[in-house]
Amino acid sequence: MLEANHILLYVADARRSCSFYGALLGLQPVEAQDTFCMFRLPSGVMLGLWGAAGVQPAATPPGGFELGFAVAGGRAEVDAVHAQWQAQGIRVLQPLTAVDFGYTFTACDADGHRLRVYAPGA
Repeated sequence: MLEANHILLYVADARRSCSFYGALLGLQPVEAQDTFCMFRLPSGVMLGLWGAAGVQPAATPPGGFELGFAVAGGRAEVDAVHAQWQAQGIRVLQPLTAVDFGYTFTACDADGHRLRVYAPGA
């Protein structure tokens, strides 16, 4: 059985994205170079940021993909993350809203990768 153990995001500027995700996740990278950066998430999944210019075969534009961040603190924690990200200048794509699976908002990084924060069932 195959199990996914890493996620790669193709980015325009690996150093900029490394700084963005380091601050967003509150983590230090386990590897950082000019064209590549990798974080070990608390779940053990690795998040890699790879400069798209050097990827072979060439990377396609982002779309149809999002990183999801479930929070345990309900609506209040979603609201707090939303306020924090807005204060950091992170672009919000979808405002705070209640949907079938819970309470959520969607933002994006500088390359347009979608970032969803949600409280399941809230």
